[in-house]
Amino acid sequence: MNTTVEALQQHQYWMQKAIALAQQGQYSTRPNPNVGCVIVKDGQMVGAGFHPQAGQPHAEVFALRQAGELARGATAYVTLEPCAHYGRTPPCAKGLVEAGVAKVIVACSDPNPLVAGKGVQILKDAGIEVEVGICEKEAAVLNRGFLKAMSTGMPYVRLKVASSLDGRTAMASGESKWITGSEARQDVQHWRAISGAVITGIDTILADDPQINVRHLPNIEIDSIVQPQRIILDRQGRLPLTAQILQQPDTVMVMGPFREELAQLGVVQLEIQSLFNLLKTLKDFHIYDVMIEAGATLSTAFLQAHLVDEVISYVAPTFLGQSARAMFNASFEQMAQQLRFKLENVTQLGQDIRLRLIPLQESV
Repeated sequence: MNTTVEALQQHQYWMQKAIALAQQGQYSTRPNPNVGCVIVKDGQMVGAGFHPQAGQPHAEVFALRQAGELARGATAYVTLEPCAHYGRTPPCAKGLVEAGVAKVIVACSDPNPLVAGKGVQILKDAGIEVEVGICEKEAAVLNRGFLKAMSTGMPYVRLKVASSLDGRTAMASGESKWITGSEARQDVQHWRAISGAVITGIDTILADDPQINVRHLPNIEIDSIVQPQRIILDRQGRLPLTAQILQQPDTVMVMGPFREELAQLGVVQLEIQSLFNLLKTLKDFHIYDVMIEAGATLSTAFLQAHLVDEVISYVAPTFLGQSARAMFNASFEQMAQQLRFKLENVTQLGQDIRLRLIPLQESV
């Protein structure tokens, strides 16, 4: 379909509005994707909405309610293909048909087998003009995990690390509070909040007794955030029942030998042997975005297995010295063995910098 430059610019303008709306649900919609919808008639926005939480109406429903009769003959801009199936809510594609919209502009197709082109087909079968792909890359960023999991069965994996200029993450004693400043630590809260799970190792639990939860986000009610599951790799069953992380056992999963005392607390136990199988299993729990916050051994294992999609590296302007603990513990003897990355962006956070890096090796 030919789209004039002027029409394309209009489509991009309104789709950006829909993307901004979708972003308002980024901390609360899990396991559902972030979706925004704008309804435009005669160059004016007559309806707008986003999906706020699983079980609540989808973005299109809120936008159509606001538009009312003005939706007839209008254009709807939706960041993700309208759903075509009955779940907790009826299919949005049929809602758009019943409202009498004339055109639907979609940013991203939905690879969910329950949708996967069926939503677009419902619209086309009703005589509605459909265009897919406007601002697709920008919209896809909001749902990287959902889109990857639905396409491949694997979650989108971010590896977070905080280090000194000389690549050290803790003193030889294990002391690590704090290498980075408050701005960088606050930034970590965002990445946790958009994650379905945070993975760590038992050594981190034993050394720091962390909670690994979301405690503060600017201008966001903490109760509105879907807290991530905390997954602990504990192959020898060393997790103490006094660990702080077990104060909310319903959000804890442990990969290791079965322990009756953990079962009584309600902790989900995973008797899985490999990191690949762990990630593959998470789709069964509707976990699509994962962040790894662990020590050098576990972080290196994920990287060397090519299971990491993105590295988020916070670097503080300090030297900790050669006796301090290294960021990673891979042992390479040849340049050909090195792990290389593409630099996505650099952001200054207080006195620290954040590097977002994409591994050049193919992820699984």
